[in-house]
Amino acid sequence: MTDNRFTVIKGGIDLPPSIDKRDFVNAYATDTRLMGVLGLSIHWEIEKSDITDDFYQFFYLDAEEYAIENYISVYGNSPKEIHKVENTLIGGLGGKKNELTERECRIILTEFAGLNKKYEKSFPGKYDEYAFLLECEPQPDPREINSLMKKICTPIENDYQLIHYFLMRMFGKDMTAARFLAAENVDLELFNDIPPASLCKNTIDADASSESPGAYICESLIEIDITYMVAVSKIEVDGRGTVVNFERVSAFKVTPAEAALQLARPEFMTIYTLLFDASEFEMRCGSLIDKAMTTSYETGKMYMMFNKHNNHVKSRIFLLSEDVSGLLYISETGQMLAVSYSLHGIHTLESNIRKSPIAGSAFPIAKYEFKEPILYDFLQSDFYDFNDFLEFIRDDDH
Repeated sequence: MTDNRFTVIKGGIDLPPSIDKRDFVNAYATDTRLMGVLGLSIHWEIEKSDITDDFYQFFYLDAEEYAIENYISVYGNSPKEIHKVENTLIGGLGGKKNELTERECRIILTEFAGLNKKYEKSFPGKYDEYAFLLECEPQPDPREINSLMKKICTPIENDYQLIHYFLMRMFGKDMTAARFLAAENVDLELFNDIPPASLCKNTIDADASSESPGAYICESLIEIDITYMVAVSKIEVDGRGTVVNFERVSAFKVTPAEAALQLARPEFMTIYTLLFDASEFEMRCGSLIDKAMTTSYETGKMYMMFNKHNNHVKSRIFLLSEDVSGLLYISETGQMLAVSYSLHGIHTLESNIRKSPIAGSAFPIAKYEFKEPILYDFLQSDFYDFNDFLEFIRDDDH
């Protein structure tokens, strides 16, 4: 079912001088491997000069480009600190947590460490703290790897989900995961002439030319750096979570404008005035931005919040952006923009703001529905106030 593509890195690193003994307590990984990313947490009990303490390691792993991308550790057993690090690093992945053994953690980390070497990516964080996990381990056999993949991959529930994930991994050149979803005879090299790409949108329709109920035609919009292509393929599945046939139909470039038309969607926005300094937002907002990904801009800071699940992959039409539940942008001038791509999403975000500690200090002053996203145009402009930006583009249109 799977190729033995995991590599083992040999080493001989002993315990750091400050640690007398290290005992594995437990570990978990998110079941998000088919999205190309994985969160991994390991809990150790360590002894230092007859003092026993807890030690937590958190890894963010990317199978396509960044390998072991981020690493944060926590000494001690502060639930607040552990929760904060967990939310910051892997809280937005939207998957379930499955328990792992120490050996399984080593297998995963040695595979991703191999990608760090392959892509010449430096190891993140305090490498000395986790180098011992990359020591030589017995080579896992295909059955063991298959069992591990089942732990770190979400169960396949319908044909759409299977096909979206398969194409996502195929175009991302993540052949370990693509092979996990495919029968041995399926050719995974049909799009080898296309560099690693992100699957932005995928539309699945039944293949009218086939009598098989599991035969589909797929139109995939993919992004390679800042260029776009449409790839058309035929896929047949067996109804039990496996791709049994894969055929390339065509692949051609499209312009950014054509891609934008395919990705067009409405954007709902509510503007608030904050009665406190923007620099105090994180301190005041409570759990409002838990698990949010933070991005800083010249004029403010944006918090991107994700759905608690990846159910959007189960639909006939897949959009990469649909894993985002909402956005909060806090400008340096004290303006807060609440943004979502659905009416349900903006209502949920507004409700969460009303329930948060800033409810009495955040006053809505305007609501908008745009036919296509406009927030990022505002962030790339020189404006600090969204209403000023809106007036400018309205005047410009006339």
